[in-house]
Formats: sequence, structure tokens, C-alpha cells
Amino acid sequence: MLPPALPDVDFPISILLIGLGSAAAMVGFRVRYALAARLVNELVEAADEKQLTKTIARYGRVDLLCIDELGYLELDRRGAEMLFQVLTEREEKNSVAIASNESFGGWTKTFTDPRLCAAIVDRLTFNGTIIETGTESYRLAQTWAEQQASR
Repeated sequence: MLPPALPDVDFPISILLIGLGSAAAMVGFRVRYALAARLVNELVEAADEKQLTKTIARYGRVDLLCIDELGYLELDRRGAEMLFQVLTEREEKNSVAIASNESFGGWTKTFTDPRLCAAIVDRLTFNGTIIETGTESYRLAQTWAEQQASR
């Protein structure tokens, strides 16, 4: 399920992710959008309620899973392992699109287990397309432009 309106997002990568998901949904694909931290929280709660298998299966059934803001927060081992299960469930069956302002090398701060981090990167990059949009903050550039215009 995509958000009804654009959330407060970093441009352009999050907007690109949302646009990709929206375009896929408009032509009939089943799409689900999730912020990485919320997805992991949902998985942890599902595990606590003994619903993890159903929740992972639900994420496995959509044609395109869009995960936004991966790399902002450190995930504990349990949450990282559950996210890995979702990615493994989808592997070579359905598509995953990830938006992150962090390079793969920086993902070791998010996934603190180096082997798990390598396995996640491996699954996401195998037969994948990587789009780099740059490292400059759209918000910061917008603020500078507004300040310059008001002078």
C-alpha cells in the first residue's frame, strides 16, 4: 500500500522510490511501501504475537516491496534477522526496491553482524539495478536557495 500523499521525504531517492511503486501499482502490480524501521517493528511485534510466518508471507506475496530509509537506524540482531527473512522470502520471485542515503559500506552500522550485512547486500544486488542519485541533501540545498532568495 502506497501513502496517499508524499510523506516528508529526502529528494530524490525517496520520491523516486514512491514514483516507481506508484507506476507499478497503476499498471496492476501489487505494491507495498514501508519505512525500514516500521517494517522491522511490525516484524518484531508479529514474532511476539506468534504471527511472524504469516507476516513474512504477506510481504512475500506483493509484486514489489518498496523499503524506504534503510540505513538511518541501527537494527538489533533480531530485527535485522527478520528483515533478512523477508528478503529471502522474496528472493528471485518478487521485486524489492530500497531507498537509502547510506552506501553499502555504511550498512554495517545498520546491520551490525558483518555476515548478515553481507548476505543482505548479496541478495539485494544479485540481478539488481543500483541507481545512485548523489550525496547532497535536497533539504539543505532547498534551505540555502530559500535563504539566498530572501536576501
